[in-house]
Parts: sequence; C-alpha cells; structure tokens
Amino acid sequence: MQFPRLRSLPVWQQDALIALTTWAVGFGVYAAGIHRLLAGYDHAPLWVRLLELTALCGLELLRRWVPGALLLATAVVAADIWLGPSLPVLIIYTDFLYAATLYGSRRTSRVMIGVAALSVVGVLAAVLLLAQQWRVAVLAAVSVLPFVVTPVWWAANVRQQRDIAETERANAAQLAKIAELDRRAAVAAERGRMARDLHDVIAGHLSAIAIQSEAALSLPDPQLARTVLESVRENSVSALEEMRAMIGLLKAESGHASSTVPARLAELAKLVESARASGLDVTVGSTVDAAVALPAAVDLTAYRITQEALTNAVKHAPGGKSTSTSATSTVSSRSKSATTSTTRKTATAPEPAC
Repeated sequence: MQFPRLRSLPVWQQDALIALTTWAVGFGVYAAGIHRLLAGYDHAPLWVRLLELTALCGLELLRRWVPGALLLATAVVAADIWLGPSLPVLIIYTDFLYAATLYGSRRTSRVMIGVAALSVVGVLAAVLLLAQQWRVAVLAAVSVLPFVVTPVWWAANVRQQRDIAETERANAAQLAKIAELDRRAAVAAERGRMARDLHDVIAGHLSAIAIQSEAALSLPDPQLARTVLESVRENSVSALEEMRAMIGLLKAESGHASSTVPARLAELAKLVESARASGLDVTVGSTVDAAVALPAAVDLTAYRITQEALTNAVKHAPGGKSTSTSATSTVSSRSKSATTSTTRKTATAPEPAC
C-alpha cells in the first residue's frame, strides 16, 4: 500500500499529522525518562510534562499562524524552562521557529534571523554571568545552536528557493503570454493580408463581370454576346472559388490549408481570354519553362500582378492594347542536381484605343 506524500495532503491534515507524530515521540521520551537536559532529579510530575507536551502539540495545528502561534509556544517553553528544560518541548519548539521563518512575512523572516543570532549571544552572556566557569558558558551557547539557529537557517534557505521558483514560474508565464500575444498578432496580420488579397481578387473579377455584362448588352451579334456571357460566368465561378479558398484559410484555426488550389501562372490563358472578351487587345509573351515548378508564392504573385494589370487596362482603357510578359531564368547545379528558379513579371501600361 502506497501512502500519500505529506505535501499532497491539505494544509490542516499536514499540521495534524505533524502534531500527532510529535506528541507520540514526545510521550515515548517522557515515558522512558530521558527527557531531562540538566543533571538531577525532575521534580515536575509526569502528568505536568504531558500537559505541556499536549498544549504544545495542540498549538502545532496553528503553526502557520505567525506570530501568534510562536508567541503562545514561547510561553509554554518558558514554563517548561522554569520547571526544568526538557528535550521534547525544545525539539517541538524548533518547528515553531521554522514555521515562523518560512510562512511569515518577509519582515518576520528577517526578524527571526536576527533573533536567532541574538539568542546565541544572549544565552552566552547570561551563562557567563551566572556560571562559574567559561567552559560551561560555551557549552550552553553551543547547545542552543541546534535548537534556535538551525531551524531558522533551514527555513530561510527553503524560503529563498521557494521565492526563486515562484519568480521563475512568473517569468515563464509572462514569456508564454508574450509568445501567445505575438502569435495572435502574427495570425491577425496574416489574415489581414489575406483579406486584402481577397478584396483585390474579387474586385478584379467583379470589375471584369461588370464591363463584360455592359458590353454584352450592347452587342448586336448573338454569338459574340454568348462568348462574352461565358467569360462572365467563368469570372463569377473563379471569384467564388477564390472567395471560398480565402474564407477557408481565414476560418482555419489549425493552420491546415484549403483544398482549393490557388491561382497559378499556368492559368494565365483563362485570364487573357477574359480580358479579350471585354474588348481588350492583349499580347502575351511568355518564356516560362513548364518543366520547372515555380515557388507557390512567386507563382501566385505573378498571376496577381497580371490580373491587376489587365483589370486596370479593362477598367481605364476599354478597347485598348496591353502587352504582358512573363519570364523565368533557371540555373542548374550538376553536383547537386537541383534547379533554382527566379521569376520576373512586368506589365506595360495599357495604350488607349485610337
């Protein structure tokens, strides 16, 4: 059977267990008759000693009440010293010194350290005045050391380590909070960029739809009007696909990309046909190597630049002439069998119709 650790118990159960254990040990010491610190006969009856022990162990339940518990325990120890100092009472009193230093305020802890230092000097001075030999005084001062200085020093070290651990935890929590804020800011910035991109894409498609619809209404040829309407439908479907892809990315919390493939430079022919259906004379010159896969960001950026250029040409110079050029330069490394691609996209300003 595995017993729970003392730290895992509630506070009142920890104090109760300490009180019961110390009482049982103290009772054994008193019953064995080895409790006297000074030579000679103990004139106090056993029941008085047990009454002192019970009172002191009862105060153990209030050991975290600083400095009240320490003051009451000091009164019990003073009575014990008046009757004749006994070992169990002094040992239990060290726990009160430990608790006062550990659980008290910072000011109380500093006071306890000073009191512990002065107590040794005070006992040494008192014994020097009362004792006939200096060796007895030194022995008395050394005997006080384990009962006063040791628990205070130990509690001060434990408190220092606890404060350091709390500071480290606070710093870690602060760093985690800052990292979370940075992550949210990055996500918000990325979503803002995607929203602007979505606005540009949809605005381009809708502008083309509006211009093509207006042209279709004024065309006398039904076949040409049908071609224009097909381009309108294609622009509408493309706009919906782009919107669905962007909205899916904006809603995604886990970072998974949308299943809709973004527009690429390979789909430039559809964009050109849509512009031509709007009445724009478009000339395309492309040296893009189909066997070389462009980086996704470069591919999408080149497509967006072309789309924006053609949209502006259709909007501001309908019936004009536009020239679009796409080029790639490739450098191959024979030793590593890898290909590095860079893309440059330029578009000339549209020429007004004569």
